[in-house]
Amino acid sequence: MSELSFEQMLEESLKTIRTGEIVTGKVIDVKEDEIVLNIGYKSDGIIPRNEYTDDQNLDLTTAVQVGDEMEAKVVKVNDGEGQVALSYKRLAADKGNKRLEEAFENHEVLTAKVAQVLDGGLSVVVEGARVFIPASLVSDTYEKDLSKYADQDIEFVITEFNPRRRRIIGDRKQLMIAKRAELQKELFERIHPGDVVEGTIKNVTDFGAFIDLGGADGLLHISEMSWGRVENPKKVFKAGESIKVLIKEINGDKIALSLKFPETNPWKDAAVKYAAGNIVKGKVARMTDFGAFVELEPGVDALLHVSQISKEHVDKPADVLKIGQEIEAKVVDFNEEDKKISLSMKALQNQEEAAAEEEAVYSDSQE
Repeated sequence: MSELSFEQMLEESLKTIRTGEIVTGKVIDVKEDEIVLNIGYKSDGIIPRNEYTDDQNLDLTTAVQVGDEMEAKVVKVNDGEGQVALSYKRLAADKGNKRLEEAFENHEVLTAKVAQVLDGGLSVVVEGARVFIPASLVSDTYEKDLSKYADQDIEFVITEFNPRRRRIIGDRKQLMIAKRAELQKELFERIHPGDVVEGTIKNVTDFGAFIDLGGADGLLHISEMSWGRVENPKKVFKAGESIKVLIKEINGDKIALSLKFPETNPWKDAAVKYAAGNIVKGKVARMTDFGAFVELEPGVDALLHVSQISKEHVDKPADVLKIGQEIEAKVVDFNEEDKKISLSMKALQNQEEAAAEEEAVYSDSQE
């Protein structure tokens, strides 16, 4: 029986490796773009930069030091130059995939940083494994621009796990829906009609504004924005602003809001200010063929009938009045129950003329 050569004995003493195997080695050299490992095999193992990290600008000498012990995955037993091609990144991805599989099976909520904002969604990395969150599953509301999520830590669950097809799908939307449902329940248990609450303006439309109350949205209709008139809500309110509102009505999951606080109701002392016989000033707010509506103060309008505009005949209010014009008139009727006030410029003219005549008579009698 022939004796084995030194080379044969050395080769037999070294372990054998296979593609896909996990090996442990010691770093014996580090360059900017590759790491060299002694893996106890006849050839050293090489980890190029693109198999260590996705950051192709990373200087590997700043990440790894000679003497460090590392695990890596065998990509090729012979890379064509007699060395073993290794991957640290793929090993990390395998471990990450195992972690994701466990999370998928256990419906676990994961937290990870957004690595990339893509056209169709977000990419996050969990222990080296990538998860794609489609744009439709990022939020419970449509978001056109996802750039605000860059580098942000977000929570999600794995709803589809198929690493062979490189399809690992995350869902943040269902967590937000569940959280919102919880907050909604707490909110409805807490609020009642008549309460004053603080919210955030979420969206402004031509007919009103939607206010986020922290669990549910309430509608602040244009008719409830002021005791006076609001022509264009978008000129008064802006999305993102905080606002205190009155809970006017709760109907199922619908919340009607108002800014007409009882303590600011202009009709509270209107019976005194606008009693019949009082002389008042106001601005012409709008006109019809039968008369003009005069705003005495925000929330309090009075009717100046066409027949009460002047002692002279007036066909239409627009013939003698203009929108925004300030006028002075006499209150001839006050109906608090129906919130109706009638004015007369003609009565005031008559009163002024009568007063002038009295003054003239008095002056004549003194001569």
